[in-house]
Amino acid sequence: MLARLQQFTTLGILALAALWGGWAWRAGHPAWAVAGVLALLCGHALVLGLEFVLLRWVHGDDPAPRAGLKLLLRAWWGEVLAAPRVFCWRQPFRSRRWPDVLPALARGQRGVLLVHGFVCNRGLWNPWLEKLHAAGTPVVAVNLEPVFGAIDDYVARIEDGVRALEQATGLAPVVVGHSMGGLALRRWWAELGGDGRVYHAITIGTPHHGTWLARWALSANARQMRIGSPWLQALEAREPHGRAAKLSCFYSHCDNIVFPPSTATLAGADNRHLVGVAHVHMADRPEPWQELQRWLRR
Repeated sequence: MLARLQQFTTLGILALAALWGGWAWRAGHPAWAVAGVLALLCGHALVLGLEFVLLRWVHGDDPAPRAGLKLLLRAWWGEVLAAPRVFCWRQPFRSRRWPDVLPALARGQRGVLLVHGFVCNRGLWNPWLEKLHAAGTPVVAVNLEPVFGAIDDYVARIEDGVRALEQATGLAPVVVGHSMGGLALRRWWAELGGDGRVYHAITIGTPHHGTWLARWALSANARQMRIGSPWLQALEAREPHGRAAKLSCFYSHCDNIVFPPSTATLAGADNRHLVGVAHVHMADRPEPWQELQRWLRR
């Protein structure tokens, strides 16, 4: 569903840019043609810029270091480039390029479960999937649907992925979640996943304590990510004491979606700060991938 929606959006923007540019140019308004095409193709840069202004303003007394202008600009530019790669290419057109890997001879080999975040699909993980394919690592990347449903609705999909890896390998997998995907993993873990079913969990930009931006949320899953929401409080209450010790949490003071930054950390977890990296771009950084490899070797 999401892939088709993003295909329609991407192709629609390209078609509109071509129509506007062609009409304005033929009408003798080349400046209007260029301005309109740039607005359509690069307008996301302005939206991202507003998010960076907000994250700087909302930072307050958060214990994470406050990012300076140079780091914010670096993170903004990285996200300007990363967003179209993910939302206009990988997810709409390449989400099935790398299928799950459950080899017949995977017994005793540690597997990986990948869980994407809000308004994403498994295409987010294509760079990871390509490398895991090359290494022959058992991997399942789930699609969380309904896209705008409650996070609780994703428990069954995650359970299916974990079971497939358990049956293929005989071992508990390493589970990785980006953004909302980390909350979906925790929700599954609280209901169906005893500590023995997860070897280690890695979250990347996950709003463990919510995010300021979610105050304007309309969908069920986004409303659940409001800071201090009843849903988040109930999730924390269900988790056994000490579970956070099995998590590595990557967060950034330049995360334009999950802020203030420390909302992406958990007390007792191995919290890793990524300097000068924005939200979507975090999934393509080497540090989370290296952390996954570290746990696969253990």
